[in-house]
Amino acid sequence: MKFPDLVERQILKANTEGKLTGLAGEGKPIPDRPSEDATAVGMRIMAEAGVWAREFELKKLVDEQLAVPRKTNDPEQRKQEMSKLADLQFRLSTEQEARRQFYNTQ
Repeated sequence: MKFPDLVERQILKANTEGKLTGLAGEGKPIPDRPSEDATAVGMRIMAEAGVWAREFELKKLVDEQLAVPRKTNDPEQRKQEMSKLADLQFRLSTEQEARRQFYNTQ
């Protein structure tokens, strides 16, 4: 499935769940933004509706987890927190690589 089709599916799902109602500019045409391609427009619309791609969710979790080991004094607890961080970073890199490969196959 191509990325624009995936974005369209996510938009339709969000619309069905009622997440696209009451947004700023609802009922008005999308303004011309010549520098944005269809993918960027779709991602922006999804973000404004609070629907995030998994990659963005993982990035946020990684950023939050980065601070946890620094605040931990117990070496064993720090080791566990670093393990969580490594897992999140691995999952994020997997998502990013999947996106890169997807774009290269279009």
